[in-house]
Amino acid sequence: MTKLIAIAYKNEKRGAMITTESANVTQKTGVENDIFGRPGKRQVTVMSLQQWQQACNEIDKNLPWFTRRANLLVDGLSFSAQDQGKQLVIGELILEITGETDPCKKMEMAYPGLEKALLPDWRGGVTCRVLNDASIAINDPVSLTASTE
Repeated sequence: MTKLIAIAYKNEKRGAMITTESANVTQKTGVENDIFGRPGKRQVTVMSLQQWQQACNEIDKNLPWFTRRANLLVDGLSFSAQDQGKQLVIGELILEITGETDPCKKMEMAYPGLEKALLPDWRGGVTCRVLNDASIAINDPVSLTASTE
């Protein structure tokens, strides 16, 4: 089963990631308390556990998922360019995938080689726009569907 396995946010620029068991996600704030959750194409970032593990295997280091600084971690799904424009449904929450989360120099500072390991095949995850307000929690089911627009 594809499901949500982790939630995190940061409440200040370059701040530590704070993990939580559940969160409210809104069109106005993204993941509750996240500093970058304002409306736009990069409101919420989502990463695949399988793709994160591929990147960690490439650098031969098992790093915590939040090293990537993403908001949500899903298990059982891998992202690709074909997913842009699709809807990611997490419990009652509907997100629109707006693009790839490009790895940045912060990944290289976190661990040498990590930025390069995240570059191929959308391993860095996806950026999303929030389409409805909802509460999410760890173990919520996740599905990927074509846009209804």
